[in-house]
Amino acid sequence: MPETRSDAPLIDAEEDLVPAPQVAVARRRLRAHPALVLVGIVLAALNMRAALAGVSPLLSEIGDHFHLAATASSLVTTIPLVFMGLGSIAAPKLARRWGTEAVLCGALVLLCGGIVLRIAPPVVALFAGCAVVGASIALLNVLMPGLIKRDFPEKAAGMTALYSTAMIMGATVSAASAVPLENALGGWQGSLVSWALLAAVAALAWIPQAVIARRGTRHGAAAAQPVHTTENGPKLSRSPLAWQVTLFMGSQSLIAYVVIAWMPTIFTDHGMAKGEAGLVFAFSTLLQMAGSFVVPMLAGRMRRQRLLGVGVSALMACGVGGLLVAPVAGAWLWAVILGIGQGGALGLALTMMVLRSGDAHTAARLSGMAQTGGYLLAAAGPLVLGAVHQATGGWTVPIVLLLLVCAGLALLGMGAGRDRRIGDGA
Repeated sequence: MPETRSDAPLIDAEEDLVPAPQVAVARRRLRAHPALVLVGIVLAALNMRAALAGVSPLLSEIGDHFHLAATASSLVTTIPLVFMGLGSIAAPKLARRWGTEAVLCGALVLLCGGIVLRIAPPVVALFAGCAVVGASIALLNVLMPGLIKRDFPEKAAGMTALYSTAMIMGATVSAASAVPLENALGGWQGSLVSWALLAAVAALAWIPQAVIARRGTRHGAAAAQPVHTTENGPKLSRSPLAWQVTLFMGSQSLIAYVVIAWMPTIFTDHGMAKGEAGLVFAFSTLLQMAGSFVVPMLAGRMRRQRLLGVGVSALMACGVGGLLVAPVAGAWLWAVILGIGQGGALGLALTMMVLRSGDAHTAARLSGMAQTGGYLLAAAGPLVLGAVHQATGGWTVPIVLLLLVCAGLALLGMGAGRDRRIGDGA
């Protein structure tokens, strides 16, 4: 049974990489100036959800502008998720070749470009920009936790809390300000593109780190070499437990991104003002911090996390069911329940990647499997429910389908929360 701790170790994308000698020396120089790294981490984290959360309150305007049906409009959320899954595969390879600092800087530059591309006149530019945004966020998702573990080993828990808080705050401010920025800047294009400025500032903060980390490295030389030349450890694709963790990650992500894509639209379709719908959505996003803080602490102190899995699933089901029963009258209550449930489910999914693994190498591999498979599964949610909404002309059937996903999530939590490690006998 794995050691149970509240500060479960972070998944490190560089766990199996040994930096080149020049890169190791350069990174020691960087750690002598932790303020530079700290500022870079906070700025990058602020960008990791802002470009996605700011779309949801404006989805109806984007659809009207391009004459998109509900199914096509959902691609604005679906495409980033597909590329978040695919980009997770490439991140460790890019870090090995160019170094984490350079890849993070490049990801922020790409993010800035993707945000700008989304407002270009042809609709194909909107979808291409969504793909670039998703791929950029994937690189940040995979590489940031490992960098925190590597550069702040004695303060990993506190730095992770700061990083998570900054990420949620970025999403909250983006969602809350989407409609006011639209009104102030003359349209949804101004609201969306305004977040390119934050990405540009973050990229500028990472340029010195990218340059310093590669100083002295021979031109063309890789930044690191792999420790394991072949796949060591248990075969994840043959492990039912690994699949349960992956599907738990994917199912909770599916529910979360359906909420991101359609919650404000559900409110406005039932008569709520667009600005208030954006605020309710932002409030729900903010409350994810409570769940994502408390649930991993509880999970780390428990031998089994089955009750937690059922508990967060029940919270999400209550919030989703509320959207069916009283979408406007109970909007703020459903926002509270959904926000805590979503944050707790994500925190539990990330924690179980560690607790169900026997070593750091397996944990890193499981993280890659769960993030790649999870985001690809989640991508189906907004698209399928948008299509069902378009076909039925209402939200009853889509919400019932989402409740079925919540039930499946509870079952997966029962399986993934068992006191077992991947590779253990039955």
